Amino acid sequence: MERRHISSGSPFEAQIGYSRAVVAGDWVFVSGTTGFDYTAMTISDNVVEQAEQCMQNIAAALRQAGASLDDVVRVNYVLPDGADFEACWPVLRKHLGTARPAAMMITAGLLDPRMKIEIEVTALKQR
Repeated sequence: MERRHISSGSPFEAQIGYSRAVVAGDWVFVSGTTGFDYTAMTISDNVVEQAEQCMQNIAAALRQAGASLDDVVRVNYVLPDGADFEACWPVLRKHLGTARPAAMMITAGLLDPRMKIEIEVTALKQR
């Protein structure tokens, strides 16, 4: 089975030793992705704007892998403040409403206190 690594160019990938995504056959495993704009290495203070940037970052990784957000079958959300989750629902529905993946939300601390949401997805490329 072919295994290919996808990079976003984020310095975190090299510093920590991981890939933005790994393609294994028709499966695409996208690492936990935060709201950083990796081209500018900036992050908004707003959780909804971070959720939007997360989805843009994930969509870019999926495109590099030959997949799309419509291929997502599983999503995990991690937020330090669970009360922030509902405000993100419209953004999440906009990007994943067609795929309607199985989902889980966890409240936990994130690496950088500026991070208000992290999203991880698994996709199965449609043939």
